[in-house]
Amino acid sequence: MSDWLNLLRQCRLIAIIRSDRSSVAREMALAAAAGGIRLMEITWNTDKAETLIPKLQQELPACRIGTGTILNVEMAKRAIACGCSFFFTPHTSPQLIEIGLSAKVPVIPGAMTPTEIVQAWQAGAEAVKVFPIKTLGGVEYIKALSPVISHIPLIPTGGVTLEDADQYLQAGAIAVGIASSLFAQAEDNPDWTSLISRSQLLVGKIQPYQTAPTILPSKES
Repeated sequence: MSDWLNLLRQCRLIAIIRSDRSSVAREMALAAAAGGIRLMEITWNTDKAETLIPKLQQELPACRIGTGTILNVEMAKRAIACGCSFFFTPHTSPQLIEIGLSAKVPVIPGAMTPTEIVQAWQAGAEAVKVFPIKTLGGVEYIKALSPVISHIPLIPTGGVTLEDADQYLQAGAIAVGIASSLFAQAEDNPDWTSLISRSQLLVGKIQPYQTAPTILPSKES
């Protein structure tokens, strides 16, 4: 099993951070890390994402900081150049997957249907983002997919909540991506203590599915 899949099985959770203000995105990441979350996606359309990602990787050496909403080759190359640990795309592009493979950076493409999921995996993706999961049927959709494509690691995103995150893991997902449910009101009415508490609660809920403590080696090791 690859290092990336091992990390997913250890952590089971990716916090998805998006903000129009770089300072707010940074505080979101710091609070999530204080609550025990170790994998974070700073979306590429977050303010100053290109400088925030390496800064957070320095500030949070126990975490892996990736990016998402990567739409084209230029974005992918810049994301890799700034030091992202992984990147998500909302769609499946064999070209972007190949760029990640060449740079040894995990790429997690987005897909909806079984056909798209299998095609993404056949193109070289080590895991596939099932997006937007709420629109597709939520936990029941993962339950339906798992028996027939159990060999493909799935990461549902786009509607995962604090209440049902563990249910996706029970249904067969390797990890979940969570955004608005975790970071509610952080943009306009931030309460970092509350965000730390929500992060701790979420980590506690998924802990039974983790294969090891979420203490990661430094990125340089």
